[in-house]
Amino acid sequence: MEISAKAILFALLGVVGVVFIAVWARAARRARAPGAPVWPSPLQLGIGFLTDFLDTLGVGSFATTTSLFKLGGLVADENIPGTLNVGHSVPTFAEAFIFILVVDVEMKTLLTMIAAAVAGAWLGAGVVSGWPRRRVQLGMGLLLFVAASIIVARLTGMMPGGGDALGLVGPRLAIGLAGNFVLGALMTLGIGLYAPCMILVSLLGMNDTTAFPIMMGSCAFLMPAAGLRFVRSGRYDLRASLGLTLAGTPAALLAGLVVKSLPLAAVKWLVVAVVVYTAIAMLRSARSTRSDAR
Repeated sequence: MEISAKAILFALLGVVGVVFIAVWARAARRARAPGAPVWPSPLQLGIGFLTDFLDTLGVGSFATTTSLFKLGGLVADENIPGTLNVGHSVPTFAEAFIFILVVDVEMKTLLTMIAAAVAGAWLGAGVVSGWPRRRVQLGMGLLLFVAASIIVARLTGMMPGGGDALGLVGPRLAIGLAGNFVLGALMTLGIGLYAPCMILVSLLGMNDTTAFPIMMGSCAFLMPAAGLRFVRSGRYDLRASLGLTLAGTPAALLAGLVVKSLPLAAVKWLVVAVVVYTAIAMLRSARSTRSDAR
């Protein structure tokens, strides 16, 4: 039964991937101005390779890509969210295929956690997006600091780590589904799913590596839907998105082949850095929002 469930999941991923690429390519041809450059620059390709390599290791790509885009002045601020969702979608497909294939996780837990994240994106985001911007920024900034503290406490031995379970049942499964539902909703607001998902499954007693197929499978179904909305509106940078896709996809494959040989402790310290960075950015944005309101 698990083989058939995994085969169905792979088939769905393939269909979503083909549809996304086809719609994106057609929209890009129609929207491209005659004579406008399309091929990404070496710097854009380098950013794609680096961020998706780290993404495959569980660090996440949104915060790192945003910081590099801003430091290099490569993408207008208003086009960064669309560029992230469009450009990182195809590499995320590769990541999902790799880790669903090579990492052992109970299929019922995997499928229901993915479904909960998708449901959260489509049903919960409407509620969360109705909150005042400053409330979201303050809440997520503070919660990300708490999350970073939990990871540090576990890495230093102050808090027990995850268990050996490959799946969830009963109340723990219910908590996991509720948690991934919320994370799916928050991802549509630009809050990365990777680090919080890793914390969630670990605190529920699952093996740390099971977070990889869960979080990457969730993102593989969420990001294309968000990306296509940006494609249709034209609010993204085509060259930068192609740089993320063309260089990020082989980078994801490379990282996926060697990830088992890397110590997870190193990955978690990188996660801490990204979470703290994102938390500071959130709180700074909240302060700016308050000043603008005044």
